[in-house]
Parts: sequence; C-alpha cells; structure tokens
Amino acid sequence: MTEAPLQLAGGFPISTAEDWETEVLKGLNRRRPAGKELTIEQAMVRLRTVTADQLTIEPLYTDHPGPLGYPGVAPFTRGATVRSGAMDAWDVRALHEDPDVAFTNAQIRADLDRGAASLWLRLGEGAIPTAALADILAGVGADTPICVSGPDRRAAAAALAAHWAGAGAGAGNLGIDPLGEAAVTGAAADLSDLARWVAEAERWPGARALVVDTLVYDDAGAGDVEQLAYAAATGVAYLRALEEQGVAPERAVRQFLFRVSANADEFATIARLRALRRIWARVAQVCGAPAASAGAAQHAVTSWRMVTRDDPWVNLLRGTIATFSAAVGGAEAITVLPFDAARGLPTDFSRRLARNTQLIAAQEANIGRVNDPAGGAWTFERLTDQLAEKAWALFQRLEAGGGMAAALASGQVAEQIAAVNAERAKRLATRRQPITGVSMFPKDGAESVETRPRPATAPTGGLAPIRDSAVFEALRDRAAAATPHPAVFLARLGEQRDFGARETFTAAMLAVAGFDRPSCAGGSPDEVAAQAAASGARLVIMCSSAKVYAEQGCAVATALKAAGVGQVWIAGRRAETGCEHAAEVIDGEVFDGMDVVEFLDRAMDLMGVAK
Repeated sequence: MTEAPLQLAGGFPISTAEDWETEVLKGLNRRRPAGKELTIEQAMVRLRTVTADQLTIEPLYTDHPGPLGYPGVAPFTRGATVRSGAMDAWDVRALHEDPDVAFTNAQIRADLDRGAASLWLRLGEGAIPTAALADILAGVGADTPICVSGPDRRAAAAALAAHWAGAGAGAGNLGIDPLGEAAVTGAAADLSDLARWVAEAERWPGARALVVDTLVYDDAGAGDVEQLAYAAATGVAYLRALEEQGVAPERAVRQFLFRVSANADEFATIARLRALRRIWARVAQVCGAPAASAGAAQHAVTSWRMVTRDDPWVNLLRGTIATFSAAVGGAEAITVLPFDAARGLPTDFSRRLARNTQLIAAQEANIGRVNDPAGGAWTFERLTDQLAEKAWALFQRLEAGGGMAAALASGQVAEQIAAVNAERAKRLATRRQPITGVSMFPKDGAESVETRPRPATAPTGGLAPIRDSAVFEALRDRAAAATPHPAVFLARLGEQRDFGARETFTAAMLAVAGFDRPSCAGGSPDEVAAQAAASGARLVIMCSSAKVYAEQGCAVATALKAAGVGQVWIAGRRAETGCEHAAEVIDGEVFDGMDVVEFLDRAMDLMGVAK
C-alpha cells in the first residue's frame, strides 16, 4: 500500500491539441504532392461526419460537457431507472407474430423457460389471430408481462384486458396508440377513448395503457431527429386528450411506454435513447407532472429497416450492435428481431439466436452492470445535446402547426420522412453508408436459409415500410431473373500487381447485383478484345494501374470497340490514360464514391435485362 495516488498516465508525455493536429496532417498528407497538402481546417472537414439528418460528429472533442447528472433522477438523460445488476439489467422481451397457434405457444414457453422475461404479441391480420390469444398463452403464468400491438390496436387491447381479467392479474402494456395506427393506415386518429384504456390499465399495478410507437416512422425511413420529435408530439397529444377526458398529467405520465428503434449506428442509438428521456422529462415538467414520474420507459427494438434479406447471417452482427447500443442507452426492455426476419416467419433456430444475443450481452458480457456507461464521454454527450436540441425545435414546429395529428393528416410527416429518405438513398447508392454483405462485400450464390412466408396482408394507406437494402435486393432479383445471366467482362491489363486492387474493387461492385465476371489477364489490345468478344459481354471494364493505362489504355479501348463491344469503362479515371480522345472510346469510369445503383441499373439496361 502507498499514500501516492495511482497515475495511469504517469511517465507519458502530455499531448496537446496541436500534437494531435500534427499527426492528423502527417497521415492525410502522406501521399499528397508538394503544394497540395491539406490545412488543418481542410483536414477537419474530411474527418467530420455529417449524418443523413444533418447531425455533426467531430473527430475530436476537447471541451468538457458540463454537469452530468445522475441515473434515475430528472432530467433522466442518464437513465429513467437505476440498474441493480447484470441479471436483471433490462427486460428481455420476445416478439411473437406467427399465426400458427401451436408453434407460437411452444415458442412462447421456450422463450420464457430460457431467459425471456416478457412477451410482445402482434395480433390481428397477418399475425396471431386475436381470438386465439388464450390458446397461445396456455401454460403461461399470470404474472408474465405482456404487450400487444397490431393493425387494430383496440381489438388487441380488448383481448389482452379480457385475458388479464380472467387471470386475475395483469402486467405489461395494452398498446393503445391511435396516432401510430393513423400513421400506418392513413386514416384520421381517434383519441376520444384514451381515458377508458387508462382506467383499464390502472386496475393492475404492473400495467400501462399507452405506447408511443416510433417504429412506424423508423420503418418508413425517419431519421433520429424526426423520431424524437414525433415521439414528443405524440405524447403531448395524448396528455392533452387525457386531460380533456379527466385524467390529470400526474396520472397520465405513468401510463406511457415509448417503443423505439435500435440500429447498428451505435453512437446515434445510444444518444437517441438518452435524448428522448431528456425531452420527455421537459414535457412532463411543463405539464406539471411530478419529476419522479417523468422518466420515459423505453422498449428498444432492433430496426426492421436495417435487416437484410441477402446474406442474412450478417444480421446477427447488426442485431448484436443494436442490442449493445440499446443496453448502453438505458432501455428498460429490448427485443431483437431474428436474423431471418426479412425472409419470412422466423424459425425456432433464428428465434433462439435472437434471444441468446441478449442473454449473452447481459449475463456474460455484463453490459448491464453499469448505469449509463456512455455518460461523460464527450462524443455521446455532444450528440445527445444535438439530438435533443434539433428534435425539440422540430417538435415546436409541429406544435405550432397544430400538433401530430395535423402533421400526419396534412402529409407533413410523410414529406419530412421523404426528404431524409432521399438523402439516405444517395448515401446508400454511393456506399457512403455501406451495408455489409449487400452493398459491400456481397456474397455470391443463393442462400440456404429456409423460412415460411409471412401471411399476405392488405395494403395500407399510410407510411410504407422500407428496408435500406431493398434497392440492392431489387438489382439482384432483376439480374437473377435474366436469361442468359448478365455478365460484365473484366479486361485485366498488365501483371497482377497492376490490375489486382482495381479488379478486386470492380468485381465486388459487380457482385452487388450478382453479375457474372468473366475476365482475361494481359495480352495485346487485339488479344484482349478477342477474348472479350468471345465472352459475349456487351460491357467491358478495364482494370489496371495508371502506368499501364498510360501505355495501352486507349489502344485496348479502341480495339474493344472495333470488336463490337457495346461500352467500355475504366476502373479509375480516363485522365490516367493521358489520351486526348479517351472520352471518345471510354464510356465511363468506375471509382470509389460513384452511384453504384445507377451504374448497375444502366449496365442491365445495356444488356437488355428486363426491368
């Protein structure tokens, strides 16, 4: 033992911001020519991240965020509750929606026997028959918390309320969310009976009546700011309606559950959960609700929008990151979508993996042992601040325009989501926002994952769900349906050291749509052209280094055109050929940051592949 304090950085020199800037410039300017070096201001622009909904993440933070507060107390940024240990850090909530009653009952009992703490049931069209609720819950203890949702939320709530009455006990959430339902259906929202459902839930100490479900907006493509603003505006609309129906805010706030998305963007997910609690605490304060009741209980669900159909095994990684983020962000309950959810109804195997993702995170990785582990980290604190400020500003604009119901009815919400989707589409197409296994590192060949198809449902008139990977899956489907299978010829010029890097990049890009990729290695321009013509490919991409392009790029392109090839592209830039008439014989360029979706669509058009 010693009286001297432990100094973890003892013996190391103290680094300054100037030292960091020096190292940044050294790295970024390493291969830049003399006179073309970046300044530190230019370097910061390159290192700064701006998200699709215009949040800015700096490469380095040097200013302290200020007082942090504590978990479990207002404004609840650091948590609405205080965790007592890893085993019960959060509620492992299992989603069930399979209409096969016997299968669902067996899966429910397996979930509860093997680690799940509560159930989330989707009832109604395309999911579990509402009338079968008692059958699927056969053998389930009366004290098991149950939440319901579905296309007809009132019918689902009535079925759950009847189940509680028959069991003599109730815990969970009735799932009443008329504005969320209106967002899906496009119909007008009916808030006239909220007090009835609050009275029903108040019969049971562990029950809540209302859910503010932001998943409908996340599924449709809303950004982080929009989801927070819509949650606040929806909550305020319900508080107003309840007060008009005789339910004071101090009673009403106890009836809310916020259902939120968690995705593979770790920073944004953690900050969004923290910001929502801060925003709701402010709403409750203004409404006069007791501070102790103002903590926003959150049920985090791994985002449907991020789930991919192709190479579905990567969804296990996405689900793990989202689970980690939701846990660190302080969610009271978490649901992990099975990795095959985009392919059809999940299997026993995929459901087990979804459940175990949470159990391992909580009981083996011990993520839940610490309350708000991101608290005090300057990046997370600043991102939380940004989200809260931007979402509050949008919430105020919604309120000034008449509130959430008016914004839905006028199409304002749809327009805002469309704007975010347009920006995200650019990022997806250029792979600035990559999707592993789909737009980056795609897997060749068909998957062997087997699922049962989901039941058909009637189209709705509201916000339509979309997955980020759908545009790439459509490209692959288009190519797969073509006969013969579309192919792009890769003209590999020079030696392996010349063409290797660019050929690898180009082949991976073509694999995004599942194109065949015949190729040649070296040879004279006429020999390359003869091999390309023999392959029958109507599109050729030359792959090599700037040195080889300067020696023979234009000659090869000219020979290819003479051999009848429809279009010739270059992996790199035309300027690398040093040829004045390069634009006449080279039709396009393949490079990092290009619009991959536009190029692959155009390539299939050239080959005559049907839309």
